[in-house]
Amino acid sequence: MFDRESLRTIIWDFNGTLLNDMQVCVDCMNIMLRERGLAGLDLPRYRQIFTFPVREYYEKLGFDFRLEPFEIPAHQFIDHYKVNLTNAPLHAGVFEMLSQLREEGFRQVILSAMEQALLEDTLEKKGILGFFDKVAGIRDHLADGKLGMAKELVASLGNDRSGLCLIGDTIHDFEVAAGAGIPCLLVAHGHQSPERLLQLECRVFSNLEELRQRLLRRTK
Repeated sequence: MFDRESLRTIIWDFNGTLLNDMQVCVDCMNIMLRERGLAGLDLPRYRQIFTFPVREYYEKLGFDFRLEPFEIPAHQFIDHYKVNLTNAPLHAGVFEMLSQLREEGFRQVILSAMEQALLEDTLEKKGILGFFDKVAGIRDHLADGKLGMAKELVASLGNDRSGLCLIGDTIHDFEVAAGAGIPCLLVAHGHQSPERLLQLECRVFSNLEELRQRLLRRTK
């Protein structure tokens, strides 16, 4: 259970939670769907069907892995995503929130399903890399999940779960936090719809401003 008073370290998810890249993901996927003669995707449907592992999401879109291995569209998507990533802004209030959390003495780290080198480069280009004591991304682009990484990260932080909290935007983030034995808070402005997140036994915030008012003692 989340305890604001004992919180010392925040483990941030990046994509969807801090980075508003949902439309970029939809646009990149639509390129691939058109190439295969499959029905296009819009943002509301994306937020209703996106899931981990991402192979299941591709199958919901109509990809047939009897015709091509999953790795082909998975890597094609990353190629498109890298080209269009500059079009993805940070969510409103990210810089102010990270700044205030640092001012109040919180340690902040990143746990992301983005590949490590791309993650570090993106954080730097967005101007927020310096806020994080640790940055943990995946080792390849297939995005099978973050549970093993979360356990390693928690251990590297001293294995004291009482002062940790994971903040994300997906059901997978909730599952990762539970598997790692730490509390979770979710923000419903990301890759999955509020309706899906509200089915979980987890506190769900509409946006970062709502979350900021819960986490921080003083407001601006």
